[in-house]
Amino acid sequence: MSLKRVSEQPDVKRETEYYLSKIGSIKSIDEFFADSRLYNYAMKAHGLDDMAYAKAFMRKVLTEGIDDKAAFANQLSDTRYKELAESLNFARHGELATTFERAQKGVVDKYTRQTLEVSVGEDNTGVRLALYFERMASSITSGYSIIADDALAQVVRTALQLPAEFAATDIDRQAAYYEDALNLEEFKEPAKLGKFLERFTSMWEIENPSGSYDPMTVFQPSSLTGISTDLLLSINNLKLGGR
Repeated sequence: MSLKRVSEQPDVKRETEYYLSKIGSIKSIDEFFADSRLYNYAMKAHGLDDMAYAKAFMRKVLTEGIDDKAAFANQLSDTRYKELAESLNFARHGELATTFERAQKGVVDKYTRQTLEVSVGEDNTGVRLALYFERMASSITSGYSIIADDALAQVVRTALQLPAEFAATDIDRQAAYYEDALNLEEFKEPAKLGKFLERFTSMWEIENPSGSYDPMTVFQPSSLTGISTDLLLSINNLKLGGR
């Protein structure tokens, strides 16, 4: 399956057409939240559909933006919240936020890619993991970036042939090992990233013959989104589902 084929699927095409027809006229965060189809589309585009219920949480992400180092999105271990605030940067651009290409075609491209990953993953979790890693690779700046995301860590542990128990060892030692065993800069080079993912998929198929792996274990909100203690505390302190 290709991105073009995904974009032409009736349900994807319908939601994308709606998004593009409406998003440019949205002038505020309130208007964005008031249209559930737009909101859910943008959330899915950023891989955050499992967090769509937490509207007060997401409102805080968008309201504070990303320009201040102390902004909520910048404090979270999961970079996808920051990516959402970059795509729909109401904090910086106000009512012009939705007029930029990144808020329109940029979000559509993310939605199509996300849909592709999920569709492929229904048949082959290893391929979904590889696609996800490929998309997120440029955001890996340290061993801690890998540890913070269960899906990224799953790919790296598999490629390096590390036992699952390795994830339970000291975090600082894990990070140091990853930084020693991998050249993280190579993840920014498509050819070298491709070779790494070839190694991963080969090892994955050996370790997980068809039907022997539960694909949901690394794609739950508590793992894939890298939900950390600070995030959970923040959710607890917010009135979810409200303004």
